[in-house]
Amino acid sequence: MDMITIVVIDDHPIFRQGVADNLSLEPDFQIIGQAPSGEEGLQLIRATLPRVAILDINLPGMNGQQVARQIKVEKLPTRVVLLTAYDEGGQKVQGILAGAAAYCTKDIQPELLAQVVRRVSEGKYWVGQQEFSAVEIQKWLEKQTGDIPFAEPGRMSESLSAREMEILTCITRGMSNKEIALNLGISHQTVKNHVTAILHKLGLNDRTQAALYALQYGWVRLNE
Repeated sequence: MDMITIVVIDDHPIFRQGVADNLSLEPDFQIIGQAPSGEEGLQLIRATLPRVAILDINLPGMNGQQVARQIKVEKLPTRVVLLTAYDEGGQKVQGILAGAAAYCTKDIQPELLAQVVRRVSEGKYWVGQQEFSAVEIQKWLEKQTGDIPFAEPGRMSESLSAREMEILTCITRGMSNKEIALNLGISHQTVKNHVTAILHKLGLNDRTQAALYALQYGWVRLNE
């Protein structure tokens, strides 16, 4: 039997152990580690290279989305399932953009979580109650723009500068302002100023809308 190796990362010991205990009952699952924080979880993932990591989003220090992004940056083979207490649309989008393969709420039934783990380990994506292929998740992300009153790129009040496009690309890849500042070697305040300018030029309200805009018009691709 091809075993699916799993690590569970959550700062609540009882919940973390409960997830591990439930999944360990599955004959094709092997729980190979647990961690209480994002930093320790990332170290564990680097050391053990599990097929699936189940991550709480709201971890102390490095959060679940940041861990997912680092796994993506380092090209580690681990697929990420994000768990959260909040079913919020913008957070779903940012989680997938950061590199997660699944986004589920913590009230998920154990049987469904096991199904999600299996499907994710096979290369699929999962958001809420729905499964997606790699192509379908890209289309799902683009569909999230449906309720946003975008202007056509040629009708923007001003064109984006090269630096603003660079920062928009970072936003679309799920990076925080702090991560963008470190990556580009500029100050945190400079990044904030650029983000404000980007939103103004695009006529948008927040970072999630900006990321979806870039995806909608093909400026950034999810798999880049």
